[in-house]
Amino acid sequence: MLRFTTAGESHGPALVAILEGMVAGLPLLAADVDTELARRQQGYGRGRRMKIESDHAELLSGVRAGQTLGSPIAMLVHNRDWKNWQEIMDPAPRDNDPERKRAVTRPRPGHVDLSGMLKYDRDDARDVLERASARETTARVAAGAICRRFLTEFGITLGSHVVHIGGVDAKSPAKMPADLNAVADSSPLRTLDGVAEKAMIARIDAAKADGNTLGGVAEVICDGVPVGLGSHVSWDRKLDGRLAAAIMSIPAVKAVEIGLGVESAHRKGSDVHDEIDADARNVKAGGVRRRTNRAGGMEGGVSNGEQIVIRAAMKPISTLMRPLGTIEMKTREPAQAVAERSDVTAVPAMGVIAEAMTAFVVAQALLEKFGGDSLKETRRNYDNYIQSLSDRKGR
Repeated sequence: MLRFTTAGESHGPALVAILEGMVAGLPLLAADVDTELARRQQGYGRGRRMKIESDHAELLSGVRAGQTLGSPIAMLVHNRDWKNWQEIMDPAPRDNDPERKRAVTRPRPGHVDLSGMLKYDRDDARDVLERASARETTARVAAGAICRRFLTEFGITLGSHVVHIGGVDAKSPAKMPADLNAVADSSPLRTLDGVAEKAMIARIDAAKADGNTLGGVAEVICDGVPVGLGSHVSWDRKLDGRLAAAIMSIPAVKAVEIGLGVESAHRKGSDVHDEIDADARNVKAGGVRRRTNRAGGMEGGVSNGEQIVIRAAMKPISTLMRPLGTIEMKTREPAQAVAERSDVTAVPAMGVIAEAMTAFVVAQALLEKFGGDSLKETRRNYDNYIQSLSDRKGR
């Protein structure tokens, strides 16, 4: 089974990603990963940390001569900011001075600071926030980049764009660009609406001046997925459920919509469900095509051959430069929350992270269905399945 895990703290020496279950024979270079890491760091409204880091993935295992080996792929991404935090984050005990600098004892509202302190019995929330930081998503994007590279072998592509920030909605074009990311990445906010972009930037500037933060919504589109990934037979095999869980695991994401999402609850059935026509050319969907894609590419937990469309809603970041009220944990007296270095908004980056999580889940589902220890074996199984879809006529 394809799976990945990550390790590392925000200001520790490095982040680690281990991807296990990837087939052998997949062409892979560190540059394939670095491209996605660079995309995660872009976006108007990011903080000073993005100017410090220049993320690069070091392939430690699982790859030789430009191809995967079938063994676990381990990657290391160094934190350049570590040199400024060694005294604070040093793993070794400090016998003469047990209390570290920059201890956090005033938990931030909206962050896991307080809950983590209580759950893990810590006096310093830094023991919690360093791992809970969105910096961890660097390792997720690294793992997702390999999954994305795998999916391209089967004609499956992913892209995302920002559709809302801070109360400003972006209009989507009548027809999406053929290369969605090429267009979205050319925008400082990864949006396709130039007019909305200017309004969003103005909102971000105003929020920054006010010491505040903004949330927003990013849309992920996964194209080329064949019918039949996932399953309706058990709750934990449903593709939409697995995608929703993966997207919800991204820090600060508070809601996920698939297709029409919440809007479908406000419409009649005739305005929600996608009518079906025969289309022999659309082999990946079983020789049919839906007139609309309100279901977002999945029905009953199974991919239906249409584009998978997911929207992720991110709350405003919980670190405010004008901190909210909290308590001092040492005394339980009222206090102002700690103000850690942070972004005003990270919605453009969240879209890239959501792409990575989507790539992982889709790649996992594809390998579940087609199996194979090597890319050639998986492709044979995949091609046989697509041929069987093409061979279905009237039965």
